Parts: sequence; C-alpha cells; structure tokens
Amino acid sequence: MGGVGGAFRRPQAALPPAPAADPASAVGRGRAAAWPHCAGGQTEARPGPAAFPAPGAPLPGRRVRGSAAQRPLGVPAAAPGPRLASAGARCPPHSAMTTAGAPGPLPAGTPVSSLHEALDQCMTALDLFLTNQFSEALNYLKPRTKESMYHSLTYATILEMQAMMTFDPQDILLAGNMMKEAQSLCQRHRKKSSVTDSFSSLVHRPTMDQFTEEEIHAEVCYAECLLQRAALTFLQDENMVSFIKGGLKVRNSYQTYKELDSLVQSSQYCKGENHRHFEGGVKLGVGAFNLTLSMLPTRILRLLEFVGFSGNKDYGLLQLEEGASGHSFRAVLCVMLLLCYHTFLTFVLGTGNVNIEEAEKLLRPYLKRYPKGAIFLFFAGRIEVIKGNVDAAIQRFEECCEAQQHWKQFHHMCYWELMWCFTYKAQWKMAYFYADLLSKENSWSKATYIYMKAAYLSMFGKEDYKPFGDDEVELFRAVPGLKLKIAGKSLPTEKFAIRKSRRYLSPKPISLPVPALEMMYIWNGYAVIGKQPELTDGILEIIIKAEEMLEKGPENEYSVDDECLVKLLKGLCLKYLGRVQEAEENFRIISANEKRIKYDHYLIPNALLELALLFMEQGRNEEAVKLLETAKQNYKNYSMESRTHFRIQAATLQAKSSLEKGNRSMVSSVSL
Repeated sequence: MGGVGGAFRRPQAALPPAPAADPASAVGRGRAAAWPHCAGGQTEARPGPAAFPAPGAPLPGRRVRGSAAQRPLGVPAAAPGPRLASAGARCPPHSAMTTAGAPGPLPAGTPVSSLHEALDQCMTALDLFLTNQFSEALNYLKPRTKESMYHSLTYATILEMQAMMTFDPQDILLAGNMMKEAQSLCQRHRKKSSVTDSFSSLVHRPTMDQFTEEEIHAEVCYAECLLQRAALTFLQDENMVSFIKGGLKVRNSYQTYKELDSLVQSSQYCKGENHRHFEGGVKLGVGAFNLTLSMLPTRILRLLEFVGFSGNKDYGLLQLEEGASGHSFRAVLCVMLLLCYHTFLTFVLGTGNVNIEEAEKLLRPYLKRYPKGAIFLFFAGRIEVIKGNVDAAIQRFEECCEAQQHWKQFHHMCYWELMWCFTYKAQWKMAYFYADLLSKENSWSKATYIYMKAAYLSMFGKEDYKPFGDDEVELFRAVPGLKLKIAGKSLPTEKFAIRKSRRYLSPKPISLPVPALEMMYIWNGYAVIGKQPELTDGILEIIIKAEEMLEKGPENEYSVDDECLVKLLKGLCLKYLGRVQEAEENFRIISANEKRIKYDHYLIPNALLELALLFMEQGRNEEAVKLLETAKQNYKNYSMESRTHFRIQAATLQAKSSLEKGNRSMVSSVSL
C-alpha cells in the first residue's frame, strides 16, 4: 500500500516495524417583519439554503397537548410513532462547492445581510469539511466568527468534530474554548429576558411574535453550544461524577430545547424564512438529550430526574432521524450523531447488539456523495468491524488514511481501529506496529499505547520480539509514569492499564497471562470475533494455552486473579461458538472464587453480566435480570466500573423489554 504522508505504511512481512455584521442584523426590523407568516397563517417564503437538501419533504412538527413537565424532553402525550421507514431513501446534501473549487476566506468587514446568507455560507463550509478540506473550511469561516453567531458556532462545531474523532487533548481544549466564545456571542443576541425565563411562566407563555427571528435562532444556537460543551466533558472522562456535573451545567440547555420543542409543536408556531434550520436545531438537541439520558445507568438517571431531566430513547432516535432527513444546516450533524450512536455508543457501552441496518442506511447516500470523505470512510470501516468483516474493515480504514493528508489525527483514529482489527486476527506484529505508531504520533494516552505495545510483545515470546528493540518488562514499567490528566481527570482506560502494569514494578515480575486479549474485552472485541467462528477458534486456542501454562506454573499471589480472567475470556469464546453449557460453567467458576480474588475485582460483576447475557440468549430473562441487579448493587469501586454499569443498564433494558413482550403475548393468547 502506498504511503500516507510518510506515516501510514504497512510494515514488511518480516519486520512490521472577522469583523462582520451579525447574520441576523437585518432581521430585527420589528416583530412583524421578523415573523411575516404569523399574521397570514403559515405560508412559506422561499426555502432556506439548499446546500444540504435531505431526501423527501421535511416532516411537519407534531402538536403536543398536555403538560410537558412530566414527560421526557419533547415527548408528546401519546407514545411516539414508529421510526422513519424512509431512512433508506435519504439523500446526502448536494455539494455547494466542489473540491477543486474551494472558496477563499470570507472578506472581513463585509456584512452578512441575513440569516439566510449566513446559513448558506456555513453550509458551504460544512461541505468543504466533508470533502476533507478542513483548513479551507475553517479559514472560510474565521473572518466572521467574532460577530456572526452561526459562523462562530459552525467554526467551533468543526473543531469539536475533530476533537471527538481524534481524542487529542489539545483538540478538545481548543474546541472547548471556541465553543465557549460562540456561546458568549449567542448570549449577546438572545432576548434580554431569556427564552427559559420567559417560558417558565405557565400563565404568560410567550408567542413567536414576541421574538425576532434573530432572537429565536440565538436561543437554539445558545442551547447547542451548551450541549456540545457537555459532549466535550463526556469525552474527557466517562466517570459518573462527570455525568452529574455535566448534567447540572447543561440544565439551561435542556430547558431551552424543551420549551422550543413545545413551541414548534404548538398551534402558536409560525414559520420564519429560515424555519427549517431552526426546527433542525431543535430536533438535534431534543434527540441528543433524549438519547443520551436514556443510556445512563439508573442510579445516575434518578439523580438527574430529581433536577428535572428525563429521556426517552425511541423519541430521541425519532427526532434525530427527522432532523437527518430534513433540509437543514443540522441534517448532517444529526446523521453523524446517529452514526456515533450506532457504531460506538451502543457497541462499546452496550451489549454489542447494534442496529447495523439503520447505520448502513444512514451512511450509504453520504458515502455515495463523498466517496473520499474521511469521516464517512471511517464510519464505513466501523460498520464492517461490527459485522465481523475484519478484512473489509482494514481496507476501509486504509482508504480513510489515503483519502487526506491534512489532519493526521484522522490517521490516528484509523490506526487505533487497525490495531484492534489485527488483534482480532491474532496478528501481533501488525497490531504492535499500529500501537507503536500511536505511541509516537498521538498524545491521547501514551500510557495506553505503551501498555498495548508491551501487551503485544508478551503475546509472541521473547525471541520473536527481539528485532523490535523493545523489552516487554521495561515497557510495562514505563506505563505508570505516563499517566495523563485531561481537565484534571485521568482516562478510565489509562487507569486500567496502570493498575495492570504495577505487577511489573517488582524485581521479579509475574507476567500478565493474556493482556492484549484482556484489553480486547474492555473494548467489547469479543462481540466482533464472535461473528466469525474461525477468529473465535483462533483466540480460544491462545486462551487455552494460557490456561494450561497457569495450571502448570507455580502458585503466586496473582494466580486466582489470572485463572479467573482466563475463565472469563474462555467463556466468551465458548458462548459465541455455541458451547453454552461450557460457557456457563466458566462464568460460574469466577463467582465461586469471588472471595479469593485479590486485585482484579472487576472480573466478578463482569462475569455476572456475561452470564446474564448468556441467559438472555436462551430466553431466561427473569434469571438474567436478577443477575444484573446483583452485579449493579453488590460491587463498587472496581476497574472500568462506569463502562460496566453502562453495559448492565443496556442489558437490563433489553431483558425487561423481552419480558414485557412475552407477557403481552401470553395475555393475547389467553384472550383468544
């Protein structure tokens, strides 16, 4: 394969080695001028900018009756209908610019005559971003980021997209600072008494004619800034405390979206010239909040509900799908959020059951429109990974690296995925190669990368790794000293790597049995190999050899922990190979040795989780719910606790849903 900027290369087989007027400045000519359609019904003016027309006509807002205070954000009194059946027919945005004809930066000092013009320019910038012209997009927007709220928000959003796909601490900080500036700018253009203050009065609920179009767009932009800043907080740390703090910080955003959604669906709603973009912004926020809140572990959700938060997963997905299918500035953002949900959140923080068909429907038209778009190629690779098509995934990630040379962080994102792809194939030299590249080029977590290098070296023996020039023990010993804090917090994965490496600090260290395969479990990799029996067989063979070595070796302080780890991983492989009884026996051995485990206490709740998932596959949902409740309530302060709680929550919801469906079927049968 050809080189990518001199960094992306496949190793040889032998040795892998500025000032502008606000976009809405011309809008505030009085209330009647701002909302010309209020007096004469809802007759539309010219459509908003069409740089990103999505398929089909925009969906009309639904009317809400009854109090919204006791419902999840935006959920109507009646249960939401089925999710969009037309998802497969979505069309990607028609490009406003071609890659060959990228516009230059907007001239500073030239006023933006309207919101319509500002949105047109921002959508052009997003199109540049999607065609890998990242710097051009930022340069195009930058001159007007100090005065135009949409230019400032779009500029910050592009930086946040970069941060969320690279996990680079500097990218995260830069995006956070810019989003804070955008929020301040939006605040200047909001109505003096904010929408949440105004809407808080149930007696004097305002109507649309009390706001200029500039002010109502400022509300949704302000709420979006808060929401994106909350997402950055989550990116920095998965810790439960962060969710609580972040949730309290964005309460204003939540309330704003809640009231704006009620307004859009009320009989008082009047469509302005750029109503599609306003409605798209509301759907993005309402959908994101509902989806995120619905995924939180129960104990955290209860705390958030106490201060007024609630979430409904189905309604959140519905809102995002409607936003993705609409003709708006936020359509592509809704698509990306849905793709992140389907290919990352439900996989890494869930049970591994992904709605892959929906993800493919979302991606297909955009991949057709942007065949070299790095973002969409990356998501295509993730979809292939989840399907278990590891070789196809490798090809997609390599294409993603070749597609652009401007943002090396996108390459790093692919290197991480390629590292795991070769781990699934037990090709340790190739996996080591990508871990080595990451350790040298990316600063997200040096401790994790060095740990993975050492883990791969430990998988193929001392004689084999001598040509690499690295020593397994020395690398493990280096890990604790590489601890990094982002915004004062350590990454959970990094904490895990440091804890596991500590045993190598002794003069005569006792080796970890299968560290690469253990970390693969943390990232839910067994759900990938489980779709390919030959991959599962290969990993199982390695685990059995490790098990035999532990049985033959002398007993030490880590013996029980190591044996239980091997039982957990062995049980997973057996489950995916259909050897259910053997899998159950291995999981139960861990619980039986609970009091003998000295260090790896995370094994016990995870063994209960995996046993529950096994029971769910057999239809034993009541037993599964009891096991999940035990895992959640009886164990605290163990490694990767937050991630385990997310998985427990997802499994519990799935099991209870199956029980409810079964009960309904029984009632239906009896009634017949």
